[in-house]
Amino acid sequence: MRAVVQRVSRASVSVAGEVVGAIETPGLMVLVGVTHGDTAAIADALADKVWNLRILDGERSCAQLGAPLLVVSQFTLYADTRKGRRPSWNAAAPGPVSEPLVAAFVAALRSRGAAVETGRFGAMMQVSLVNDGPMTLILEL
Repeated sequence: MRAVVQRVSRASVSVAGEVVGAIETPGLMVLVGVTHGDTAAIADALADKVWNLRILDGERSCAQLGAPLLVVSQFTLYADTRKGRRPSWNAAAPGPVSEPLVAAFVAALRSRGAAVETGRFGAMMQVSLVNDGPMTLILEL
């Protein structure tokens, strides 16, 4: 699994003009991609990493501050752009594989006490955020 984690002061995701998930206080925006061979154990480990990542104010984590997270599935994190001009999506797991693993990632965060908002899997989404810092990290497990 791969995640792009951004420290934000606020963030939201909309589908067809309707806000489906939003955080209005400082926290993390997490774009999550799934590849072939990922498992629920990997989703759990990634959730633990994100939850305890000390990148918020005062080098504290969401776990320490009770900060919210907005999680959005993002298969494009596995784009291969090495050849040609059109990305290949072969490394991205198909929806029937990735949707349950993104859900497992969200469930693992919530089981740790996280306040998690989400996008809508497979939908065309518009994501808005105010990156704080800016602070953007790429995590891969």
